[in-house]
Amino acid sequence: MFNTLGVRATTLGDIAERLGLTKTSLYNYVKTKEELIYQCYMAALNRHHATLDEAESSHGDAAERIACFYRRQFENWLAAREGRGSYTAALLEIASLKEPHRQEVEAHYLSMFKRMRQFLRDGIADGSVRNCDTTSATRGVLGSIPFTFIGMFENTDEEVMQFAHQSIDILFHGLSANPAEYVCSPLRLEWNGDRQGTAFDRQHQNRLKQEAFFKVGTWFFNRQGFGGTSLDEIAEHLKVSKGAFYYHIKNKEDLLFKCYQYSLDITDRIYQRAAGIDASGVEKVEHICRGIFYMQNSDQGPLIRYSSLQALPVKRRTKILERMRASNHRFGEFIQEGIDEGSVRPVDVRVAERMISSALNASMDMESWRRIDDIDSAACDYFDLFINGLLPRDRPQHSEIEHDGKKLPVTHSL
Repeated sequence: MFNTLGVRATTLGDIAERLGLTKTSLYNYVKTKEELIYQCYMAALNRHHATLDEAESSHGDAAERIACFYRRQFENWLAAREGRGSYTAALLEIASLKEPHRQEVEAHYLSMFKRMRQFLRDGIADGSVRNCDTTSATRGVLGSIPFTFIGMFENTDEEVMQFAHQSIDILFHGLSANPAEYVCSPLRLEWNGDRQGTAFDRQHQNRLKQEAFFKVGTWFFNRQGFGGTSLDEIAEHLKVSKGAFYYHIKNKEDLLFKCYQYSLDITDRIYQRAAGIDASGVEKVEHICRGIFYMQNSDQGPLIRYSSLQALPVKRRTKILERMRASNHRFGEFIQEGIDEGSVRPVDVRVAERMISSALNASMDMESWRRIDDIDSAACDYFDLFINGLLPRDRPQHSEIEHDGKKLPVTHSL
């Protein structure tokens, strides 16, 4: 219920009703929703560690260990859908937890992160993995998972496992069709340069004020979650009176909705600029990724994290979801353009757009994970995983995947 409805919209009463319990009975197990979220997140991380144990004991090859971990996410999801297992909590709202819960969850996540990163480092040492920035690549691998399962309930088991294989194929071999390693080309990053105005342009000044509200609001929502964000705190941070703030913003829900619109407007402008450059499809794809990464990690951003979407009421959430789908489809068109002209391998476009969209959402605050001297160089390191893949460029591509004791053939369409 947290995964599908979000933390804000799910109550302990809803959970008790789903379980066939009274609220009083549920309180014997958890006293607050915060405690239940914490337990769900810790259970998810324990499960991830168990999967890493399995990968480590079953596979000596670093790349196969990563494939095992990634594939198991899909197998566990299928087991949960069929009632053979439980769903794994998507770790989307860690920021909303209070101490010491947040600290414990973050420490357990960091431990998982380091284990996955060590797989990559071992692979680089034995030659089974390309030389890459292992911290960025690990962040990309884990970041590409959360939103990959959107819209998969109507797919058959075999289609879901084909989706898993396509995901692993992209992780291993990247998007670039060139057998040589793709190297980033120069990129102009002043994405707001076409929004100039004058000091005497009242409309321009009002827009700058609103954008300041959206930037700071996004910063708070991303780090503290919807429940932990206070409009008074935002007004104080901006050093404006509450009256001036509420003149532009009705309430917290209204601010969140406008933060989503603002972020999607920026993404649309990045797409428009990429469409206008004389470049191959794969160049346009990585230019878009680097542009969004820049907005996420520079003083021109950040962009809103999708983890707060469930805090919006259904009508507004639907509007944002429609725009997000259109945005993802637009991104998929660039991938398809690259496939048609030969610069992108023949991957499943929907799989690629979901994976990279999820990874983009996770690309914020890379400075918390690694040192950043130059934002665009960090972006190139992060998306190297999706453009060049983890494996040496001359390594043969997989042609089948094992599921329930059967070998499934590779297809590029679901």
